[in-house]
Formats: sequence, structure tokens, C-alpha cells
Amino acid sequence: MSIEINGLSFTYSGSDTKVLDDISLFIPQGAFVGLVGPSGCGKTTLARCLNGLIPHFHPGDLEGSVIVQGLNSQEHQAHELAQKVGLVFQNPENQLVAPTVERELAFGPENLGVPRDEIRQRVETLLNQNNLLELRDKAPYELSGGEQQRVAIAAILALEPDILVLDEPTANLDPLSAFEILKLIAKLNQEMKITVLLIEHRLELVLPLIQELIVLDNGKILMRGPPAEVFNNPSVSEVGVAIPRIIQLMKQLDNPRIRATTPLSVDEAIGMILKEVRR
Repeated sequence: MSIEINGLSFTYSGSDTKVLDDISLFIPQGAFVGLVGPSGCGKTTLARCLNGLIPHFHPGDLEGSVIVQGLNSQEHQAHELAQKVGLVFQNPENQLVAPTVERELAFGPENLGVPRDEIRQRVETLLNQNNLLELRDKAPYELSGGEQQRVAIAAILALEPDILVLDEPTANLDPLSAFEILKLIAKLNQEMKITVLLIEHRLELVLPLIQELIVLDNGKILMRGPPAEVFNNPSVSEVGVAIPRIIQLMKQLDNPRIRATTPLSVDEAIGMILKEVRR
């Protein structure tokens, strides 16, 4: 079990518009799923529903159910759900509160009453796993954007969640830092079997990593499936989702067999072209 959503609709207080409209979704444990869609389609709202920020902190009219690791989000408080679902925001500065990196990693477990010896062990492990040892005594505001994002992810992992939800974690990063963050997320998914739901616009970096892509539009699931299958559907670009350049390029080539392919990376595209050249 991981994430089970049934008939979820949500309208913020003071609004008449449903931000989410009758969403049903199941994501199994250990999956790596991408969530895309145009701005304002409900991606961030859906993320907030998974860790209890909705309905406990953002009031509104919620219909249906959200169950994460067996816990109903309406029946359990956010601090309980935080031990199951970790949410990493787009801007890491907004969730870094401690004076040093080491204290930041200890902050969450301390507030949950985790024994001191176990907190020390978790912090040391995460400092090593996330290449943060040299930064342990630095203040978060002194760090680069990529370093701050690594600290934010490590601080969430200190709570030992089963599910990691990331809301555009590379939005403010340069390409190299973005690549490093996504590589770290993929490693966590593969080695620790953490379920990952990744909201991301930089699809060129993401597509080779994910197993399934969900397209959201006007609060509804437009389509879902393997990334190559999703990008073969013309409806994706019609709703404003940017088609990765490598897929656009392959569709413009003269060879009909190449045009029919949907590579998810430059390396995959090169392999397809070389195979065709050798025919």
C-alpha cells in the first residue's frame, strides 16, 4: 500500500471553483511517478492533500478520501502524516528553520519525540548519504540553491517517510544542480524503495527516471501511463505541457520509423538513430 485517492475534489474557502475535481488514483509502494500539467491545474493542491496540509491547514470543501500508508488524511493530523509523507517545496528556503544544517536535520525528529540517540544516528547517516558532512555546521542561508535543496530533502528523510512528494524541486537550480538533485531522488527510490511523486517542468531531466507520468488539467487526470505512451498522445501538448526537445526533434526527421519513436533521453535517441542507420 502507498497512496490511494478516491473521488477527491477540493475547493478552497472563499472560492466557487474546484481546484481538484473527482480524482481517483493509486500509486503502489516503491513507484517513481511524475506529475505534470499547466500552471493552476491543481498539482500543488494535490501534493498538499497527501501530507495533510489540506484539510488541516488550508481550509476548504473536501470530498472523497486520501489514504496514505493506511492513514486517512481527514482522520489523522499533519504531524502523524508527516511520518508517512514528506513534502519538499519548490523553494527550500521556505522550509529551512534551524541555525545549522545539523540542527535542521535533527529538528523534525526532535519535534516528534524521537529518542536522542536515534536522532544522532539518523543525522549522521543522512549527512553521509547526502554529501552534507562538510556543510554540517553551516547556516542554511549560506548555502547554494542546490545545497539547500539537498538539506531540505535530508531534513524530510530524517522523519523516515515512506513517501516523498517533491513540488518542482529543481525550479530555481542551474542544470548541473538540478541533475544532481534528481539523481539523488532516483537513488532514494531505487535503494530505499521510497515512493516518489515528482512535480516537475524540466522533463528532459526527469523522463528517463520515472516509471509513470500523470497529466493533470483543470483539476482532472487527463491521462496517465508510461512516459513514451503519454507523449504519443497529442492532447498533452494541447493542454500546455511542453514536449521535450529530443522528442520534438525526432518527430521532425524524414525517416518514418524514427518519427514513430518516442525517446526519453538523448542517449536513447542516438541509439534509435544508429540502429536505423545500420539497417
